[in-house]
Amino acid sequence: MALKIRLSRGGAKKRPFYSIVVAESRSPRDGRFIEKLGTYNPMLDKGHKERVVLKTERIQHWIKMGALPSDRVTLFLADAGMMKRPEIRETPQRSMPRAERKKLEAPKAEAMIPGQPGAPPAEGKPAEKKTEKPAEKPAPAAEGGKAEAKPAPQAGA
Repeated sequence: MALKIRLSRGGAKKRPFYSIVVAESRSPRDGRFIEKLGTYNPMLDKGHKERVVLKTERIQHWIKMGALPSDRVTLFLADAGMMKRPEIRETPQRSMPRAERKKLEAPKAEAMIPGQPGAPPAEGKPAEKKTEKPAEKPAPAAEGGKAEAKPAPQAGA
């Protein structure tokens, strides 16, 4: 049974309030959970002491039991000093606007052209010239007395 420490949403429409719970990974977000480990109220100011409330002893117990915190809960635990803060992931290049992507790729592409100053040295053997393929031999005549294929008759003749 894979356990997750994650948020379970409560509160009214446009007034969210989350419970930090430990649940089986297959159970729905707001569905069945094993134990409530704290609360998160995003409507409060960031400096407010009741914005994130954690039961640290129980969280440590469930982490020892193998429960994995979600990304958001990991940030809460890192702010409380219980875990190491995850490193920030770089934005993927493909989601970047094309004009900005070309600006970033242009210096890299120029540096990769061999033979230009500042380019990395060519690795391995020097490039070999491609040789032309010898002309293909005509197919051998059909053996065994079989007739060769005849050209199709022309319509106008």
